[in-house]
Amino acid sequence: MAQSTGPRICLVGVGLIAGSLGLALRGRPEIGEVIGLGRHPEQLQRALAHGAVDRVTVSAADALADVDIVVLGVPLGAIRTVMAEIRPHLPEQAVITDVGSAKGCVVADVEAEFGGPLPRFVPGHPIAGTEHSGVEAAFARLFVDRRVILTPTPQTDEDALERVQRLWGWAGARVVTMSVDHHDRMLAMTSHLPHMLAFGLVDSLASDPSHEEIFRYAAGGFRDFTRIASSDPVMWRDICLGNRDALLEALAAYRGDLEQLTALIETADGEGLEGVFRNAKQIRDGYLQWFEDRVDED
Repeated sequence: MAQSTGPRICLVGVGLIAGSLGLALRGRPEIGEVIGLGRHPEQLQRALAHGAVDRVTVSAADALADVDIVVLGVPLGAIRTVMAEIRPHLPEQAVITDVGSAKGCVVADVEAEFGGPLPRFVPGHPIAGTEHSGVEAAFARLFVDRRVILTPTPQTDEDALERVQRLWGWAGARVVTMSVDHHDRMLAMTSHLPHMLAFGLVDSLASDPSHEEIFRYAAGGFRDFTRIASSDPVMWRDICLGNRDALLEALAAYRGDLEQLTALIETADGEGLEGVFRNAKQIRDGYLQWFEDRVDED
């Protein structure tokens, strides 16, 4: 049973990420209540049945009454519309954060809706997830030892930032901060670009007349590389458009690298190819070892 003395949290949209946050927070002594707000009663009932929230409602006035923290768990393309809907009902003390994979577009939408910077808004992005979507795929340990990036603007209130940091700490996450622009550039290279490559490869092979045979003989490497192509298409459409400039820069750089690889193969430059492969293996193995060492330290 949730306690009534701690902060009340409203999850606006309860899918994989917000649902997992709700599961992580519910029942903790620091939390008063976790409320699910959305437009579709059947989806909200699934969130309730899954245990992601204490109660659900389609009424913004009901959900936001005396709430302390609002977490926007909706697609990037819906942020401004949702902010317009909830704005009249936001309590003065409520801190707002989000879980979007791009930050510049979210900040722009929030500031456009409020007519300028909003000190109690703390943009956020948990670096966690799976290729699955929907609250049925949510689980409480999704954020344990995973990074959550907060990107406060120069106008962000320090107390609001601290409250969101505590929120993610209760979920077991490692919280770091960086600028909006730095976040969008880093994520374009490490997350958004790989998703584009996976989606593009599967779509390219599917257009081949022999695609059924191609997929029949695809081995484990193909399955592993393309796993993220099973991600939510609407979410990734919005990410591409929301972080368009940084993603185009990353795609252009990768296109240049592909052209270099093509040239090495065309000229039968085995030494050059092996050099690329050895460098990539060394970098990735080093990253994996670094990651394992960090986990062991904790």
